[in-house]
Amino acid sequence: VQLQASGGGLVQVGQSLRLSCAASGRPFSRYRMGWFRQAPGKEREFVAAISSSGGRQYFADSVKGRFTISRDNTKNTAFLQMNSLKPEDTAVYYCAADEDGSGWARVSQVYDYWGQGTQVTVSS
Repeated sequence: VQLQASGGGLVQVGQSLRLSCAASGRPFSRYRMGWFRQAPGKEREFVAAISSSGGRQYFADSVKGRFTISRDNTKNTAFLQMNSLKPEDTAVYYCAADEDGSGWARVSQVYDYWGQGTQVTVSS
């Protein structure tokens, strides 16, 4: 499956952004989808994940209550709605697809496919 992340940009503290991850190549509905981010000089970290059906969602503690994750299997797209953005949310955001869906959703190694990343910058 090919993944295309979009929706990043430059916003001010407290504003919102909605990231999209468009998938193509294989049935999207079979994949658990995840979002990760990587800030300069830091390791890639888990942000959120959603099961193939959308029924289960997982969030990093740092974004819980501010970010939501969703998917539209009819449009082969996953979304990350980011509200109340903070400067520490600045990073390149990557979407990823996990075909198996049985491993720990917060671990990047379980994901099989990755998008190219989209830059999110939160200015104070």
